[in-house]
Formats: sequence, structure tokens, C-alpha cells
Amino acid sequence: MGDRDAAFAEYFAARSEAMRGTAYLLCGDWHRAEDLVQTAFTKLYLAWNRISRHEVLDAYVRQIVVRTFLDERRRSWWRRERVGWEHSEQATPTDSPENRLVMLRALATVPPRQRAVLVLRYWEDLPIEDVAALLGCSTGTVKSQAARGLDTLRGLLAPTYSGTEMGER
Repeated sequence: MGDRDAAFAEYFAARSEAMRGTAYLLCGDWHRAEDLVQTAFTKLYLAWNRISRHEVLDAYVRQIVVRTFLDERRRSWWRRERVGWEHSEQATPTDSPENRLVMLRALATVPPRQRAVLVLRYWEDLPIEDVAALLGCSTGTVKSQAARGLDTLRGLLAPTYSGTEMGER
């Protein structure tokens, strides 16, 4: 194994699970998340020798994952069926596994671009400017997409969460 391959394998081993978690939050399916991450790392491997600033690899791979996700969502042949679910009448404790499932289901109902903004902004904890650069849009667009996405989540999760627990920034 050459130096190039060893460095790539080391980076892949260190960061693939974190990228898979981000991809899962975007698409809501572990198998599709794995596909997104494989695509991202394949593209990274092909560009590995051209990348001079290895300290920004996470941002580069994250950008590939998000763009691949958004590109797949734009294709007319790809449609996802959404299974309906009922809102719980009782509040769920914030640290329960059910709470996580409710949040993931609600996140899956948010449009892809808003979901990307929410995941990058609140899960990855990226500054607004970085999210805008990653998505190729203005900071105002990021702010409005985040606000719309949070409003949608609040509406869906009203029985489960109080407004202060939704990660206001």
C-alpha cells in the first residue's frame, strides 16, 4: 500500500462513522447513508492527490455528502414513500429512545434543503457562513431555511418538546 492509500485509509477509518451519522440525519435511512458516504469517499479518493489542504478534509467530505444527497433528491426517478405516523398525545421524556425516533421521523418530513441546513447548523454545529458556503447560497438563505425547518419541527413535535428544547440559536 502506497503513502497515498495509507493516508486515505487512515482518514477513512477515523471519519467514516461521523460522516455516516451526518448522512443518516440527511436521508433517514442507514443503507442510503452508507451509499452517500461511499460515494463521498470515492470522490475524495479520486481527488486525494489534488488536495493540498488536508486540514479541511472534513468540510470537503461533508460538502460532497450534502451535494450528493441533494442531487439524488432532485432526480425525478427517485421517490420516497413516507409512512404516516400519528402524534403522540403524551409528552415523551427528552432522553428516551422514543424521543430520538420521533425527532428522526419529524426531520424526515422537512424538505431536503431545509433538512441539510438543520443538520449542518445544529448537528454538525457549523457557523451560518460555513453552511452557506457549503450549500452555495447566502447567509440569509441559511437563516430563513433554518427558521422554516425549525418551525416545521416545532409544529410536528409540539406534543413532545417545549419550545426551549428545540435548539434555539
